[in-house]
Amino acid sequence: MLKEVLKLKFIEPKNLKTTKVDWSLPQKTIRLVEHYAEYTGYSEEEVVSQFLNNLLLDTNFKEHIKKKRNNRRILKDLELNENDL
Repeated sequence: MLKEVLKLKFIEPKNLKTTKVDWSLPQKTIRLVEHYAEYTGYSEEEVVSQFLNNLLLDTNFKEHIKKKRNNRRILKDLELNENDL
């Protein structure tokens, strides 16, 4: 029984630092997010947030951040450190 308990994954808290934004998006994009949210069981906000985090995998974007003269603010904003680039 104890071994089974140790295999459980604990629930990670959601990131509660949110800011409401007001963007205009194509209707097709909005519907895509709505349908994908329904499919995954995530909220529309969670779908957008998780997808946009993939931008941090863009090596050209990371190089752009590295080349910025004072990139400390960007790293802080994105909750990254130098090793993440």
